[in-house]
Amino acid sequence: MGKFSEGRVVNSKRWTEQLHSLQVEAPVEPFKAGQFGKLALEINGEMVFRPYSFVNAPHERPLEFYFITLENGPLTQRLIKLDCGDPIYVAPRAAGFLTLSGLPDADNLWLLSTGTAIGPFLSILKTEEPWRRFSSIVLVHAVRQAEELTYQDQIRQLLDEHPQRLKVIPFVSREDTDFAIKGRVPEAIKDSRLEARAGVQLAAEKSQVMICGNPDMVRDTSLVLEERGLKKNRRKAPGHITVENYW
Repeated sequence: MGKFSEGRVVNSKRWTEQLHSLQVEAPVEPFKAGQFGKLALEINGEMVFRPYSFVNAPHERPLEFYFITLENGPLTQRLIKLDCGDPIYVAPRAAGFLTLSGLPDADNLWLLSTGTAIGPFLSILKTEEPWRRFSSIVLVHAVRQAEELTYQDQIRQLLDEHPQRLKVIPFVSREDTDFAIKGRVPEAIKDSRLEARAGVQLAAEKSQVMICGNPDMVRDTSLVLEERGLKKNRRKAPGHITVENYW
């Protein structure tokens, strides 16, 4: 395969004013859940591309990508106008290290996301590996407005399949709800609200934590966890925290 393979849009969904997803049929090489691909379009004679994580598990088709539209984004403003059957280009080889393959075993797996960064975690949860390796899994999805809590059908299906092992905890920072934690993830870890809601202990001797989202959340959450004795996972020094900025 070359740098990009030609594919076709098979579904386009607008979740909110800014949140959008595309389903695409295109040939890609095998990838790991949690990795990202690249979408591209030819614009003014040049191939313009951006990285987007797979929402679909590696065994699922079509490919699915979830993204936020940028007002002046040359690519996203065109992606949201694509219709079924329109051509689109996809990098055949995925990249990224937000995967389970490098994680040490533990009792609990915490998946902490903001916004569109829930995508790679859904990909991971739709595979067999996390359920084989971890006793309890906590999925956190932090957004500004409640309408941004997307993919609820897939989340409900996962809860139905793993009712005793999966906890899903939404955060909404800019409006009051009767179901979500108000505020930011790092503060809810610091004051133990997150653990109380999950009913799972977030401790170095029991936990692996994957963090994906905006850089401020990733940085601040990592610092709070390090204060608790958790350390970054490194190739030659296994720890407890794996991160990917998603912005």
